[in-house]
Amino acid sequence: MPVPPQPTIVASVLPADFAELGSQLLELEKAGVDRVQWDVMDGCFVPNLTFGPDVIAATRGLVDLGFEAHLMVADPDPMLPRWVEAGCGIVIVHAEACPHLHRTLGRIKELGARTGVALNPATPLAAVEHVLDLVDLLLVMTVNPGFGGQRYLASMESKIAAARGLIDGRGLDIELEVDGGIARDTIGAAARAGATVFCAGSALFTGPGTMADRVATLRAGATVEVTV
Repeated sequence: MPVPPQPTIVASVLPADFAELGSQLLELEKAGVDRVQWDVMDGCFVPNLTFGPDVIAATRGLVDLGFEAHLMVADPDPMLPRWVEAGCGIVIVHAEACPHLHRTLGRIKELGARTGVALNPATPLAAVEHVLDLVDLLLVMTVNPGFGGQRYLASMESKIAAARGLIDGRGLDIELEVDGGIARDTIGAAARAGATVFCAGSALFTGPGTMADRVATLRAGATVEVTV
């Protein structure tokens, strides 16, 4: 019987108290998350403004968690070195924002980071089909990006399943992540569709129990049994 992959829980710090960012990162690490996502927004590609690389760099030494930068920006290429220098081991760009996606992914690899590419809900998998040889992580957005706390789009589960089929069918070593509305009542469906990496924000920072309890609840909900 095949052994199912263990779910990876990624914490979005978008809902954090920015005045207490350092202590909240320490709390996330103690609670057992696997890594942290920095939702980088430029007010152009998405209607919000968030973190710059200096903020990320200032917190890098506080925790041993891996950092991923989710670049929701209109032109990611000029700033790519800054996110890697700030300590992000994974850099995720949006297919919609990169006119030369192959070149952008190649540049991230040259900088020594792992590559990620994100797809908005309306963007088909075909947008990344021919660059998967350069991709370490594929992120299927389960909300339209820009704001935290949005409702999970269950209609994206067919895209998650199609992405899983594409990855497995080619025998590729690519993490399949979902982001948006991931909570105790939605994570199971995303996992059954084929996701193995789950980015959660509000569900980690608010709700019953401690943060460690909430991490454990998400991890349990994302654990899919394999049957034969």
